[in-house]
Amino acid sequence: MHTPGDVAYFERFARHYERFMPSTDERALRAGLALAERDIERVVDVGGGTGRAVRTIDVPERIVVDAAHGMLGEARRLGLDGVRADGASLPFADESMDAVLIVDALHHVADRTGALTEAKRVLRPGGVLVCREFDRATLRGRALVAAEHLVGFDSEFFTPEELAAGVENAGLDAAVPSRGFGYTVAGVKR
Repeated sequence: MHTPGDVAYFERFARHYERFMPSTDERALRAGLALAERDIERVVDVGGGTGRAVRTIDVPERIVVDAAHGMLGEARRLGLDGVRADGASLPFADESMDAVLIVDALHHVADRTGALTEAKRVLRPGGVLVCREFDRATLRGRALVAAEHLVGFDSEFFTPEELAAGVENAGLDAAVPSRGFGYTVAGVKR
């Protein structure tokens, strides 16, 4: 799911991740989830690491998918189900999820188009993909891009419009419920 170099960083950082990363913007996440046209009972958090995003929502089944074994270990320690997998090849049946989250992770995914296509495949009709990302066109976004490349990440960031176009190209109806340095793009499966 992450490029090989990125996975190695997350493996080393896993035990300390929760201490240093900002909390998930729960309000923005809920705004994206509110676009679903079905009840949300089963959610997969792709590139979810320790599960900090999916832990903010109360649903019967929450699954974290990540390529970094150490991150999944932390998610499991926090009571979540974890699956080691690539975001572009999700180990779930077609139309088996009500929501797919990709929070602060798509920029690390090697096959970003494949990850969006897989999200559509596993979503049930009326389900929603919620992507939280950082706008590279903002001042803080340009600084983040430079910092991630400086430490060796192979990150690729998008503007909200670029990500919305990618979500549309994957076959979902896209909306941008929140904008700014951190923004949300959601896609509903019709």
